[in-house]
Amino acid sequence: MQVLLDGPGIERALERLAEEIERQIPPGVPVGVIGIRSRGDVLAARLIRRLCRAGLSDVAHGALDITLYRDDLAEKGPAAILQKTEIDFDINGRYIVLVDDVLYTGRSVRAALDALADLGRPVAIRLAVLVDRPGRELPIQADFVGLKVDRLEQTVNVRLRETDGVDRVEVA
Repeated sequence: MQVLLDGPGIERALERLAEEIERQIPPGVPVGVIGIRSRGDVLAARLIRRLCRAGLSDVAHGALDITLYRDDLAEKGPAAILQKTEIDFDINGRYIVLVDDVLYTGRSVRAALDALADLGRPVAIRLAVLVDRPGRELPIQADFVGLKVDRLEQTVNVRLRETDGVDRVEVA
């Protein structure tokens, strides 16, 4: 196992992501930062704190469960665990930043986009990921990337303090 990012490395990556996101948001447009459950949600909350420190106001936070939108739901069967989608704001007319921990095949993001389409029509949806790795099966690319990994053959694991007790990105 090789550690790609430790705690301070993750914090630096999130700072850089927040700066890039803040520069891209059109002036005067309300923002919604929505994390894909469960680690994307944690990262979204961390990004929101940074965006607010950068001077953005009217930043709403949401968490999206994509379980019922997955294309492998039938294969998962009873092992699929439903979590709660918590988006208590109208996404219509908002600039949405969709957040996930790792972008790999693109299938989770596709499921998230389908779920968001059922909730409304935002001004735009942009994708922010902590780690982008090769292996895309769908034509989906991140707009904001914390770390790009070029090795296809290795599994990327993101561990976060809130869910795993430690901040670390590692390859196995």
